[in-house]
Amino acid sequence: MRNMNLTYKIKIILGACLILVATSCEDYLDVNENPNNPEDAPISGLMTHVTYQTAYNQYRLGDITSYYVQYLASPNPGGTLDTMEPVSHNVTWFNLYNVMTDLKVMMDKATESGANQYLGVAKIMMALNLAMTVDVWGNVPYTEAFDFISVTPVYDNDQVLYTTVFQLLDEGLADLQKETTSSIGDDDFIFDGDIDQWTAFGNMLKARYMIHTKGTSGYSAANVLAALDKGFTSNASNAKVDFFEQDFNPWAQAAIDNANLNLDGWISTQLIEAMDGTSYPTVDPRMKLMIGTTDDDLFVGTENGAGRGNAPEAGARSTLIEGQYYTTTTSPMLIATYAEQKFIEAEAAFDTDKTRSYNAYLDGITAHMQMLSVDAGEMAAYLADPSVSMGEGAFTLADIFKEKYIALFLHPESWNDARRFDYQYKDMTLPANISSAVNNQFIRRFAYPDNEKSRNGKNIPDVNLTDRIWWNQ
Repeated sequence: MRNMNLTYKIKIILGACLILVATSCEDYLDVNENPNNPEDAPISGLMTHVTYQTAYNQYRLGDITSYYVQYLASPNPGGTLDTMEPVSHNVTWFNLYNVMTDLKVMMDKATESGANQYLGVAKIMMALNLAMTVDVWGNVPYTEAFDFISVTPVYDNDQVLYTTVFQLLDEGLADLQKETTSSIGDDDFIFDGDIDQWTAFGNMLKARYMIHTKGTSGYSAANVLAALDKGFTSNASNAKVDFFEQDFNPWAQAAIDNANLNLDGWISTQLIEAMDGTSYPTVDPRMKLMIGTTDDDLFVGTENGAGRGNAPEAGARSTLIEGQYYTTTTSPMLIATYAEQKFIEAEAAFDTDKTRSYNAYLDGITAHMQMLSVDAGEMAAYLADPSVSMGEGAFTLADIFKEKYIALFLHPESWNDARRFDYQYKDMTLPANISSAVNNQFIRRFAYPDNEKSRNGKNIPDVNLTDRIWWNQ
């Protein structure tokens, strides 16, 4: 959090945990009425909970999708995520709906009291959590999900829900500009109550979700670029939640676990070969700031699905290590970044304004390198390499997707890109021991959770792991 002192942060975190306990039940629709009455939670406490837990949901999804895009790999052969098995993500589903349930309460309370700043932020957060849910599962409950009346809610169409996402963003942005009876502040873990930052974030999210729809009948590159013109202006705008010593960044915990031989956070061969000069002509100076080396000071990946192979011992493969940008105990959990925005701009402008697209591509690389504090000389050398600065004439969409893949390390948005790009990253191959459930193809969606199948099975769509989300047809 940008200006909160440590003592206040700890109090806020404890408050968030209490609210989470008070408002949660075993599953988001297990009862006909809400027995825990989250309506009694103060609106500021709801703000604390939803901003903190929304950031945590980025990790929960990223911890799954990082295997699908081959940032991470299991050290053991045949790992379920590595091989794209149908896994029940009950906890992730629950946490997304837990946040959305509290957001619905927050929206109702803010509407009743005229707290339009809280209302605007709640709608933007609802759009974000709903889109994250739709992007991985497709059709999901929404219209009947939060009334505590139906225990078997209908599953709304994923394309229709995307309309709801954009409606929430537009309404949220409008609400932020209205007079308000109370203002957000330190209870906001993302922007500390900065309404201008929330406005930029809302517009950036509009662009993110519009670029998903490229190739559909409703897509407009001009609308994407118009939203981006109102979006982030630098890395200082990044939407993130900072962690602190008493509450570790979960990626730091993965690095600590691995150091303690709990085998977490092993790095895929695919990522290393995308950065070490194997798949592309130049070595990426960001690699040593993102992942660890072996005991021999080498970068050695693990093949997805194959496990450790002939290097089973600790220290023989690259892993996440504590103390780097993504893995310090106080590292921020990134929700959306200026670098991501620049790559969205590069893709949106590619067909109509190649100069703008190319410059945005270079700006995206620069923004990510500056975020990681890459040495200025190494940054300049990388950007000067002809395989990176190839000129407008040789510049392709594949170059944008490659650099965005690096810049979105560990972020679930990377899987949305991978599916839109049809997994066509250079040298990316299907994992060893791939599951028969995906019919020798890359996975396209999550399996519905077992809890849903047992309670609401009659409404769950009949889909398999290779059926595509509506925007990925």
